[in-house]
Amino acid sequence: MELFYDILKQLIRIPSVVGEEHPFFMFIKRELEELGVKVEYYDGVLIAKGDIPESGYISAHADRHGLICTGHNEFQYAAFIAKNKADLTGDSNSEQLLHNFTARFVDEKVQAYEPWSGTYLGLGSIKDAFLCQRRKNIIFKIEGFDYMFPGTPIAFTDKLEIKDNLISAQLDNVISIAIIIYMYAIGYQGTAFFTASEEAGRSWRFLLEWFRRFDVKTDELLVLDTSPYPTLEEIKNIDIVLRNRDSNAVFRSPLKNKIKEIAIKNKIRYDFKDKYLKAKMLKNGTTSSLGTTELGRLIYATKGEIQGTTLQIPTIGYHTVHETTTKNAVEGMITILKNLYITKNIKDKQ
Repeated sequence: MELFYDILKQLIRIPSVVGEEHPFFMFIKRELEELGVKVEYYDGVLIAKGDIPESGYISAHADRHGLICTGHNEFQYAAFIAKNKADLTGDSNSEQLLHNFTARFVDEKVQAYEPWSGTYLGLGSIKDAFLCQRRKNIIFKIEGFDYMFPGTPIAFTDKLEIKDNLISAQLDNVISIAIIIYMYAIGYQGTAFFTASEEAGRSWRFLLEWFRRFDVKTDELLVLDTSPYPTLEEIKNIDIVLRNRDSNAVFRSPLKNKIKEIAIKNKIRYDFKDKYLKAKMLKNGTTSSLGTTELGRLIYATKGEIQGTTLQIPTIGYHTVHETTTKNAVEGMITILKNLYITKNIKDKQ
């Protein structure tokens, strides 16, 4: 596992604000090519292919929340700027942030970068943040960034913190990227997708375009991600999170039962997020969404021609630089992926 944490530490330092992921994609590309993996780059999605591309289809989004300069000394939350709102439907976890906004961003350090080359442009500190009801977005004031041009991406500065059994950073969704690169390092030979703009609700479109471009269909697309929970006690009792469905579609894939069987065999504790949310609604006497996922939108758009399931790591502090999970959760996900793909590839080669 030391190699995994080395990969994660490096990835966390590379900015990847939603809509401005190119420098991060280039870093992933280099890391994979050094491992001998074939990499293809299309609009909004980076594709990695091992020696047996059809042996697995894993996806993870590469973007993270950050800010965009939208005027003189004015910065907005990147996922919710006007040009990104067309694909947001109001029921994603990202959008719930707007309705539960606090001043947690104040005094956070941020870094500006050139969106194509990734060149570092400067370090600043958030001095004020408030929710603008007219624009339905969070407006930031950043000390030292009054020279920035509109369109400049601003990423939260971050580094991995490991204390006892807990891991903290802006984990969504760099932790899944690190796991996929680690999987290639230890023998995964299938296909992996790294998508852009998931936090703006657009990543499924890039995946759909790739599947249609090559007329590929599968019922075993596995989407990796993190999943938010309210308390540390809850995530300490869960290693992985599964789903039967989201608000858009039912997940009908043989992968779901395969993962459940592997989890039971290896004593990996799991939770079904849709059941958890339904139970919470019943307890509170409320009606809310089951959440929106990249996979659910893809299934709905293809009328089930593309099917799959999700595999998520439970976290607290969602969408902050202090998002936290457990080492057990990471090890649980990797154990499941090894059982699904590494053993299978070895048998296929024999």
